[in-house]
Amino acid sequence: MAHAIEVRGLTKSYGDVHAVRGIDLSVAEGEIFGFLGSNGAGKTTTIEILEGFRTRTGGDVRVLGVDPATAPLTWREDIGIVLQESEIEGELTAIEAVTVHAACFAQSRNPEEVLELVGLSDARDQRAKKLSGGQQRRLDLAMALVGDPKLIFLDEPTTGFDPSARREAWDMIDNLRSLGCTVLLTTHYMDEAQLLADRISVISHGEIVARGTADELANQVAAIPRITWKPGTGPAVPGRFGAALEKDRMVIETHDVVEVVHELTTWAKAEAATLDDLEIARPTLEDTYLRLIGQNEPDAEEPS
Repeated sequence: MAHAIEVRGLTKSYGDVHAVRGIDLSVAEGEIFGFLGSNGAGKTTTIEILEGFRTRTGGDVRVLGVDPATAPLTWREDIGIVLQESEIEGELTAIEAVTVHAACFAQSRNPEEVLELVGLSDARDQRAKKLSGGQQRRLDLAMALVGDPKLIFLDEPTTGFDPSARREAWDMIDNLRSLGCTVLLTTHYMDEAQLLADRISVISHGEIVARGTADELANQVAAIPRITWKPGTGPAVPGRFGAALEKDRMVIETHDVVEVVHELTTWAKAEAATLDDLEIARPTLEDTYLRLIGQNEPDAEEPS
């Protein structure tokens, strides 16, 4: 399998602060790869090394087969970057902004086609400052796509979006596969990573603490399906079920969901007990993530 990104033993230190501690990372060509970590975990430092904006202390890094630290300018034409916050000249229309940016590349996509790809054709003549937040984010992606990159870095692409705009953005990001792009996605929305990413790596305190698909990560922390309900009328559930009260719901964690639900509902029917709002939930990526890194912030922030 060809790799767009290969990292071996990457380290980055700032004096006595070790921001990245010998991580390995690989991203296959054509996949959407999720890179997760809390603030200060080493995520931003790693991404900026991959983009060629920071020098590393040690290790081997290849991005599109080239060391970013010594990459020629032509290498940058194969890289698209969508920052969490960006500022496009507000007086330019969407088509003007993309056209101007396209002129920076030796080879570029047709600006009109790019606006269609990101769903901005109807807003092509709107000034950037008049676009909605979701439309401005689409314009950010258009600016990254117009150079026809092989690899795109997406940093928190839907921060501040309403639910409808987020879903539209997810469809747009998922469609990047059809363009042959490799995507490295950073996000704090666990549902976003679970939906979009083919594989995920989690960094904490400068080390990769888990890697794999969302399901594989759940297996690594032995995340267990949960049966929950609101206590209702009738007798209390027998102790043999191992149920515990969490906030206003009773919870049973078990791998044997079918058998436990059968026994529980049989008991409830026999005892005239109610199991209001009964739910069965498999572990989410957020549950898994919190178990992997804990809820404490890292000891030190990444230096800027």
